[in-house]
Amino acid sequence: MEPPSRNPHQVVIGRDALDSLLDNIRHNGFRTFGPTIREGAIVFAEISGARDLPRGWTEVQDAGTYRLKPRDDDAFFGFAVGPHSPKKHLLPPTLRLWRAARDRSGTISLVEGTPAPEKIALIGVRSCDLHAIAIMDRVTIAGEHTDPYYAAQRESMLLVAINCSDAGGTCFCVSMRTGPRATSMYDLAITELIDGNSHEFLVEVGSAKGAAVIENLLSRSASESDVAAARAVTDRTASQMGRRLETDGIKELLYANLEHPRWNDVASRCLSCTNCTMVCPTCFCTNVDDSIDLSGSTAERVRRWDSCHTTEFSHLHGGSVRTSIKSRYRQWMTHKLASWIDQFGSSGCVGCGRCITWCPVGIDITEEAAAIRASDSRRTKRSGAED
Repeated sequence: MEPPSRNPHQVVIGRDALDSLLDNIRHNGFRTFGPTIREGAIVFAEISGARDLPRGWTEVQDAGTYRLKPRDDDAFFGFAVGPHSPKKHLLPPTLRLWRAARDRSGTISLVEGTPAPEKIALIGVRSCDLHAIAIMDRVTIAGEHTDPYYAAQRESMLLVAINCSDAGGTCFCVSMRTGPRATSMYDLAITELIDGNSHEFLVEVGSAKGAAVIENLLSRSASESDVAAARAVTDRTASQMGRRLETDGIKELLYANLEHPRWNDVASRCLSCTNCTMVCPTCFCTNVDDSIDLSGSTAERVRRWDSCHTTEFSHLHGGSVRTSIKSRYRQWMTHKLASWIDQFGSSGCVGCGRCITWCPVGIDITEEAAAIRASDSRRTKRSGAED
């Protein structure tokens, strides 16, 4: 391989250079987090090298179903998405907002606030999750009220995207126009190219931070055939979607069907377990807990993930606003696919399919939306009027 030109836009590296890339990222001060196998799933955790990646493994996903199985090749990134998303690094499940202490004289002082942001590199982020980050940016830092921890952590993060070579059984990113090819938001985007005995990676640079970590990497300039091969990978993946969601007029559809009988049907199956919101890369609901020790000398405020599926989440002075599972599921799905558009200018769904896979009873948001569309109350009323 020829030495790389300075700040190349597209280069190709060999399989053996993957460790060098990860080393370069760490030498630039980043902790590396990527996909790895733990407890029977591919999850995001800190990795030290390519040996920690799920080489030769893929996933089988369906409604309420997830399992790993060996691949027929040595692909490092030959899977879709696991239960983890970048959300847990930007909006931690538990975050101490402040801690205060009172000394013997009665003076109260702030001991510590939120932790300082870390330089974190996320390796293997999918296009759907990049779109989820863009959505979270609008929610947390683009409005009048900014989340300072999110903003600082976002600025300190390096995003290495992986263009999808395999669609999961519950993926529908094509319906949401969020994948399977990363087109923005990344510092580096990688496409894994396997052809017979050839195993390489096309690397595209998306930022100065990305260029810095591949500057001295052994590589060659990408040819037109390399670029075409990478495009063919994502084109093939786009044709393999496990699910489809019809999005035309979906906001109006859901607003017009708030009393549709399908909500009772889904409520009879839903456990209100919150799995769908925990694995969703854009659900941002939190609660704040204040606590004080028995001596009264220390107190702290902690922010934790919460969910609109819990009864207490909508608790006001007179009790919970949404006491039924029907009302809570309807709130979640209608917000995700409809009122989110009014609030933030886009859907809150990126088509990753996690909510379908990790629902213990296999509730499928695409199936529920299709059932409501198939018996739209507006259509029924029009038909009755014509009769």
